Amino acid sequence: MRAPLVLAALLAGLLGSSAAAAGAGQPSTWLCRPGLTSDPCASSLAATAVNAAGKPSLVNASPARTSAFDCFYVYPTVSGESSTNADLRIQAAETDVAQEQASRFAQVCQVYAPIYRQVTLAGLLAGAAVKAGPVAIAYNSIAAAFEDFLAHYSDGRPFVLIGHSQGAAMSILLIQRLIDEVPALRSRLLLAIILGGNVEVPTGKLAGGSFKNVPGCNRLGETGCVIAYSSFPSTPPAGALFGRPGQGVSLQSGQTATRGLEVLCTNPAALAGGGATLAPYFPSLGSEPTPWVTFPGLYNARCEQAGGASWLDVTKATGTSDHRPTVTEHDGPLWGYHTDDVNLALGNLVRDVAAAEAAWKRLR
Repeated sequence: MRAPLVLAALLAGLLGSSAAAAGAGQPSTWLCRPGLTSDPCASSLAATAVNAAGKPSLVNASPARTSAFDCFYVYPTVSGESSTNADLRIQAAETDVAQEQASRFAQVCQVYAPIYRQVTLAGLLAGAAVKAGPVAIAYNSIAAAFEDFLAHYSDGRPFVLIGHSQGAAMSILLIQRLIDEVPALRSRLLLAIILGGNVEVPTGKLAGGSFKNVPGCNRLGETGCVIAYSSFPSTPPAGALFGRPGQGVSLQSGQTATRGLEVLCTNPAALAGGGATLAPYFPSLGSEPTPWVTFPGLYNARCEQAGGASWLDVTKATGTSDHRPTVTEHDGPLWGYHTDDVNLALGNLVRDVAAAEAAWKRLR
């Protein structure tokens, strides 16, 4: 993925057009929203925990009946349509990824997820994912839905913004253009969870770079901050699409600069720093009697830096006698564990949101 240095300027111009105008007269199409008759974000959360000896146990969880907090979820590149930008139909790919990545957050918030005109998988393969025109179509579509959410659904409640991959790039743009410099709205941002999207900060700092006023989180229970990482088993290669500033997915949000910058990494299992055990949750896909499976104690994670890269280093925490399945770089080393960024730490991320909510309630 490559783009000329003028990409940021082109994006600024194209994204400067009114998002509301882009969606004028077109009501948002909601993939997930409280009250929908068919909502993948309100599905069963029952899980089977499989320990290192292979012994299963049941883990019960359920969506909260009511919540004072909302989650706005922007899904990654999944559309299999042949066009460069997707239309607004709800299809199986969007339904599946919302259930896999967003539904467990329903334990701690009301989940909203709009369909948006993302750059499709075909567009990605054709190089359109970093071209200003297709990116502007995607952004204006999600921005219109976000403004609809604010105007007609959120009722002034605090919210969590969640995005992965292309959804992370769109979330970066949403914060930059609609939240970061609007104090009244920024004050309602409980957390931003932006994974596999290259949130950038000045080297050695938590604030600045992608956002002026939204820093990286550095303690459990902190609010108004961002959790961001890309997961790899070791140092990302020089051409990696994630974890290195000014290249790969950075270009999708117009971030072309490299000097004095690094990609933010916050360990969702240890926001204050250091290593900790991940709490993964994956769709069981029929391997267990429950919709979900989790593998306690299987992975350790720590934010690492080397050779200009920053990443969440994910390693197996147990020995050869543990035969539970582990994730692989199935898209190659340039992608790392990108496909599994969310699910590797889904239990930790839900806990992080719950801790931020508890702190919010104490302070108000």
